[in-house]
Amino acid sequence: MAVDHYENFPVASFLLPAHLREAVAAIYYFARTADDIADEGQRNPEDRLAELARYQAGLDNIENGKTDPDPIFQRLGRAVAAHDLSVSLLRDLLDAFAQDVHQQRYATFAELMDYCRRSANPVGRLLLRLYRAESAQQLEWSDAVCSSLQLINHWQDIGIDWFKPRVYLPQEDLTHFCVTEQHLCDERVDANWIAMMHFQVDRARKMMLYGAPLARTLPGRIGFELRLMVCGGLRILEKIEAVNYDVFRRRPQLTSSDWPLLVARALFNYPRS
Repeated sequence: MAVDHYENFPVASFLLPAHLREAVAAIYYFARTADDIADEGQRNPEDRLAELARYQAGLDNIENGKTDPDPIFQRLGRAVAAHDLSVSLLRDLLDAFAQDVHQQRYATFAELMDYCRRSANPVGRLLLRLYRAESAQQLEWSDAVCSSLQLINHWQDIGIDWFKPRVYLPQEDLTHFCVTEQHLCDERVDANWIAMMHFQVDRARKMMLYGAPLARTLPGRIGFELRLMVCGGLRILEKIEAVNYDVFRRRPQLTSSDWPLLVARALFNYPRS
């Protein structure tokens, strides 16, 4: 498990019940390939948006009961039909990916959270739908976990995103802590940068801890996998702190040596509400 890309949700793993693995794999492949269209390779923005428009047309076909020639949408359509999944949530993902093509800065944290609402939260809501675990409280917790994972991914990838060029750090926070984009260009880790990043890490941690009780409401294996994801996200935040917020030279990420700790925390030291 990595808090990165679309690896931050279960991908038809052995922990999932067999009857749900195909649906999760279909959602994952749709999200991953669409994200790659927006984010990877050397295509120009117009070509990226045109390809994402083709994905929107594929969702149109699913909604209208038509068979799409693309196997991605044939597979996704079967999952939607079998589990009564919300196509609007899939559209939210595409909308966020398209936003990544043309928007490189976020003025406020509220604006960034609106992006997270579409880029991350739909995945959690789709998974909850598979389990028919959709109380108002469960959805709220899920949104907190997914948005936190998205923020954590942004904070560990600040240096990488700078060259795309994207800055997910809210401009209002940069101003408040007297940090400029020259800090990113110079990979400057001074007192202002440390204070600003401490604030971002603390905010993401509080959000994750708020949503953590969701795992205790889900059955068996999926509940345990969610505990691992929560613990993994919190572990990345610890690693950001351990390098004194220098995410430029030492990108914090999970390695195989973290697994025993994550399993132990998920089993014996999982956050309490």
